[in-house]
Amino acid sequence: MKIFYSKEDWKEIVKAMGLVFGDIGTSPIYTLSVVVLFVKPTEDNIIGVLSLIIWTLVILVGIEYTVLAMRLDDQGEGGTIILKKIIGKKIRKGRAAMLVTLLAYAGVSLLLGDGVITPAISILSAVEGLALIPAFNAIQQTHIIIISIVITIVLFFFQPKGTDNVSVIFGPVMLVWFVALAVSGAVSLAENPWVLKAANPWYFIKFFADNGFAGFFILSEVILCATGAEALYADMGHLGKKPIVRAWHIIFIALLLTYFGQAAFILKHPGSKNVLFSMVQGESSLLYIPFLVLAVLATIIASQALISGVFSVIYQGITTRVFPRIKVDFTSSRLKSQIYIGAINWILMAAVIFILLIFKKSENLAAAYGLAVTGTMSITGIMMIIIYFLRRDIISCAAAFIIFLVNITFLVANFSKLSHGGYWSIILASIPFFIIIIWRRGQKQLFKKLMPVDLDMFLQSYSQIHRKGRTISGTGLFFVGNYRSISPYIVHCIISGNIIYENNVLITVNITDEPVGIRTAYTPDIGPGLHVFEIFAGYKEEVDITAEIAKAGINPKVIFYGTEEINTKNIFWKIYAFIKKLTPSFVQFYRLPTSKLHGIITRVEM
Repeated sequence: MKIFYSKEDWKEIVKAMGLVFGDIGTSPIYTLSVVVLFVKPTEDNIIGVLSLIIWTLVILVGIEYTVLAMRLDDQGEGGTIILKKIIGKKIRKGRAAMLVTLLAYAGVSLLLGDGVITPAISILSAVEGLALIPAFNAIQQTHIIIISIVITIVLFFFQPKGTDNVSVIFGPVMLVWFVALAVSGAVSLAENPWVLKAANPWYFIKFFADNGFAGFFILSEVILCATGAEALYADMGHLGKKPIVRAWHIIFIALLLTYFGQAAFILKHPGSKNVLFSMVQGESSLLYIPFLVLAVLATIIASQALISGVFSVIYQGITTRVFPRIKVDFTSSRLKSQIYIGAINWILMAAVIFILLIFKKSENLAAAYGLAVTGTMSITGIMMIIIYFLRRDIISCAAAFIIFLVNITFLVANFSKLSHGGYWSIILASIPFFIIIIWRRGQKQLFKKLMPVDLDMFLQSYSQIHRKGRTISGTGLFFVGNYRSISPYIVHCIISGNIIYENNVLITVNITDEPVGIRTAYTPDIGPGLHVFEIFAGYKEEVDITAEIAKAGINPKVIFYGTEEINTKNIFWKIYAFIKKLTPSFVQFYRLPTSKLHGIITRVEM
């Protein structure tokens, strides 16, 4: 571990604290507070639980993500979809490829489901700290919920403006937060330094031996300490590997100090609730209110980071055709990672408020948390095993397998939460998963039903019509998915309708496997007066089709595009048709000039 960093290194480290580590940084607010609800605060139990928390952070965050996962990137990009892509280069067809695809879809869906519960538990647990202020010690839980909902609404209403202008303060605020955690923890630890023995893994083994089956299910609460671990890997493309890993080394120390300090405090005050806040209040009543304000700011930043992460995952899914097209706005002229997706924003806000109203208390929300995150971790573990096996990296494969077993252990323990609200994790994750499956299958079925015409066959009929010399002056643009398979609307327009221009350009927009970069290719005269213009764009790029056409010297008189009207009695295809109607069309998504557009509807029976 490097100790001395340059000024630029520190800037990147602090930025990572604000954009990546918000969730895991605010988990000390509620982790031990929830755990002590389920175990007697005896010395053996607290030391055993503390040992579990320490080694959960080491294994599931430190080793799984900062060591193993971050070695698996595609041009600096990380995340579940990237793991699928890496495997897809080796396994392209068959049941194995299908299984990997389903795992990736499940992983993405679980991450999105987690995007609802995590902001709710973070904000609610921070606001509950108000009850320890003497002036608010009689505050009703209803009022705490109302305050949490107001904070949630303000947070989501702020999203359309983007976070580019204020994101520069996220890192410094989180740095102050981590310093506050470390200092308050160290002060408490100084009074009972012998809790440091929990670093010995023997104590969590002893905890399981003493508590048996009941001790096993405590894992479902301990996992709260790893909230947001997946963000370390998923956000790698925004910041790079080094700043995240370096920031983790510092944050890990701050987390250790606060958990050691909280454990020492519990042993002296076994009846305490809201352990972190009670510990800080006991150390300094004067500093408690500033600390509470800082905690609320930290949870807001953590929620903001998760919301931005959800937007990024959805956008990655849109551009790789996993999700249907949804209107995307870019809120920063400097940072391509700063995006806003209105439909997702309001759905997410409504879901977070709904969860707050359903669970009412942070300890109740903790009962719902865990299935999504352990499910995502387990899927990441499986995919890492596959990749390292295919690469013949036996040591890394063995390490990934051991970590996968740990993940599965946590996942099984979390099944105990199903009857206590944990089913909401499954419900929330099943919605995007169902949409992905319906959309992908619907798109494949629609392509089959449209029956595109082979280019060579199309050129025979096209050439015959062109030879008649009845062309329209100017240039006609025709959008097509693949110019070697001509869409039915083009056949209907040119062949059946005899609408043929002096210059006819088939234009395709191809999303590449690379995250960034735009290039174009112009192929003239594949037929008389028929040309091809191809755009190749990275899946994180904002493509301005109009600008790219202008750069190529193409000045269209009219732009044709196809749209489908689906008629079906099948319930699944009806859902697909409904989703398709709700989503922006191709021309809306790419903001094409309406004055030149001419849409052609094709009726499809599915």
